[in-house]
Amino acid sequence: MAQNSVKNSAKNVVVIGTQWGDEGKGKIVDWLTDHAQGVVRFQGGHNAGHTLVVGQGDAQRVYKLNLVPSGIVRAGVNCYIGNGVVLDAGHLIGEIAALEKDGLEVKSRLKVSPGCPLILSHHVALDTAREAKRAIKIGTTGKGIGPTYEDKVARRALRVYDLFYPERFAEKLKEVMDYHNFVLTNYLGSKAVDFNQQYDASMAHAIALKPMIADISAELYAANARG
Repeated sequence: MAQNSVKNSAKNVVVIGTQWGDEGKGKIVDWLTDHAQGVVRFQGGHNAGHTLVVGQGDAQRVYKLNLVPSGIVRAGVNCYIGNGVVLDAGHLIGEIAALEKDGLEVKSRLKVSPGCPLILSHHVALDTAREAKRAIKIGTTGKGIGPTYEDKVARRALRVYDLFYPERFAEKLKEVMDYHNFVLTNYLGSKAVDFNQQYDASMAHAIALKPMIADISAELYAANARG
């Protein structure tokens, strides 16, 4: 199919990698965003990364992204993080700050699903402790991606919307942290993670994230209806 027909004839385009990562998905998405109204990140976490080089000569800028969809470097393109993404809130906030320091307007164009499972300190601790214990390493990035998806499947994950109900968040966090701390200390021979430190950080993250929280399904349905 000709390049222009891909860009101009399809109302919605999905880019899926089939080679276990590093297939160049980010470059394809960046190419497609010339003609896109919005870009959606629908799964994965901040273990992924892609570098975008925009412009030429003195106007050339380099952007390094992990969580924020690559459409953010294109003016007028809205970006969405769907509930299939496992979210390290602190990393996202830092990435947004770095992009805005480079002159991009991010917060008004980025929407985050309240259903995203949160990557928390015990997930990172589990990831690194398991890798250290293995005789044969699997090469994990140690960023807590796998353990967070485990909690999602096991129906014990804390999600973005939990951040806005502090008492409930504290109860759920203590329950799941006690569970994982038992594994960390008794099986993996590692240190327990601190409840208060994670709780305080999460409450700060809630304040920063709140303006960007949106029903992504409704946003995409409305955008699709507008054509």
